[in-house]
Amino acid sequence: MSTKQQAYDNPLIERYASPEMIELWSPQRRYGLWRRLWLALAEAQYELGLTAEDGITPRIAPRQLEALRAHLDDIDWEKVAAYERRFRHDVVAHIHALGDVCPEARDIIHLGATSCYVTDNTDLILMRDGLQLLIKKVVGTIDALADFAYRYRDLPALGYTHFQPAQLTTVGKRATLWCYDLVLDLQDLEHRLTSLAFRGAKGTTGTQASFLALFHGDHEKVRKLDLLVAQKMGFSQVYPVTGQTYSRKVDVQILHTLSGIAQSAHKFGTDLRLLQHEHEVEEPFEAEQVGSSAMAYKRNPMRAERLCSLARFLIELSHNAEYTAATQWLERTLDDSANRRLVLPQAFLTADAILRLYLNIVSGLQVNPEMIAQHVQRELPFMATETILMEAVRRGADRQTAHEIIRRHSLAVAEQVKRGGTNDLLSRLAREPIFEELDLDALSDPRAFVGRAPQQVDEFLRDIVAPIRERYRAYLCQRADIAV
Repeated sequence: MSTKQQAYDNPLIERYASPEMIELWSPQRRYGLWRRLWLALAEAQYELGLTAEDGITPRIAPRQLEALRAHLDDIDWEKVAAYERRFRHDVVAHIHALGDVCPEARDIIHLGATSCYVTDNTDLILMRDGLQLLIKKVVGTIDALADFAYRYRDLPALGYTHFQPAQLTTVGKRATLWCYDLVLDLQDLEHRLTSLAFRGAKGTTGTQASFLALFHGDHEKVRKLDLLVAQKMGFSQVYPVTGQTYSRKVDVQILHTLSGIAQSAHKFGTDLRLLQHEHEVEEPFEAEQVGSSAMAYKRNPMRAERLCSLARFLIELSHNAEYTAATQWLERTLDDSANRRLVLPQAFLTADAILRLYLNIVSGLQVNPEMIAQHVQRELPFMATETILMEAVRRGADRQTAHEIIRRHSLAVAEQVKRGGTNDLLSRLAREPIFEELDLDALSDPRAFVGRAPQQVDEFLRDIVAPIRERYRAYLCQRADIAV
């Protein structure tokens, strides 16, 4: 048995998340960012004229910066592990490992910084890049749902409230409900991305005292240092105040947004499971797919079930971030560290897995119009009775007489349907003299009972989806189908 099979492997990595999201949260990416942050800090200090006039402050030389640039990704993992066993501190371990490969720059690595300079700023970078990946997947799913909604914009279907038969809708209109949930999630994602800021260079308790000492009390240079480092790492703004860490409320806000994606996906997955039970709409099912190891005939909605399963996990992760934010002490406490190592990557990996699966399902949805029509016809005669009554009265019938005939037949047919019989209400009414001149088939055409559903689909696609498609046209043009 291989070593790999003797160690626990997170299912999010092994089974569910995409390669790009897995790579984003990898050790290579994380610790490579630490080195880039040390380089950005040293570059900014050099550009702001850090000198050694007092004989204490190290002078940063161009050759030292070049040395750092040459060793951004060649991490000696065994050496890092040895240093961490020795010092019991991951940041110190990486500082020593980097100093070993570029000894000429050893004295300017991490100059004036605290550990959270690399840990917190890296998390912000990873979350920024993760949000960008998720936005693309949400847009792709919106696009696919919009196509589905347009394709079935006017296909009448039985609508439900309380999962009891209600008025008719259309298959396409129902899809716009799923799609609009994701539109709201997209708006939230975009807001979180544009409002996300950088921790920057704030020092051990957020006062920037160490940097003020390095720059001999020059407050303006310290302020510029904060912004310059942020700009070098792709941020246009920094959080105005921090302790040693940026406010953990930021994590809460982002995880609430990811939880929103999970909520939308769970709603869709649950609806699909109900519709698959009714044999109206079904998730993709491959030629050799096995629904049950015992019941060979089964066609279970396993993808929708997995979608709901992952969604519940992500929703719960958002509560974890709330507790972390609530329990931070003064300028910082370390009990957030191990927790966030678990929660942040898994939240993004799970959101990625959810959207990957959501798009896969939507891209292969199977609609069964005959079964949908059968369910419509089972209930439509009851819904059509008000129209039939009004038309009979318009032609001169006594309303109360017509109402009583409809009531009596409706109750009888309802009992017949409950015993497994067919709904023959229209046939019964057609035999009543008071209705004999009415075209009951025309009066009970399903298309007359869907209201503005087809037009609502058109308006939704025009007013809501089209601007999104235009905004992300470059991405949608290159989007490949996703197989899971």
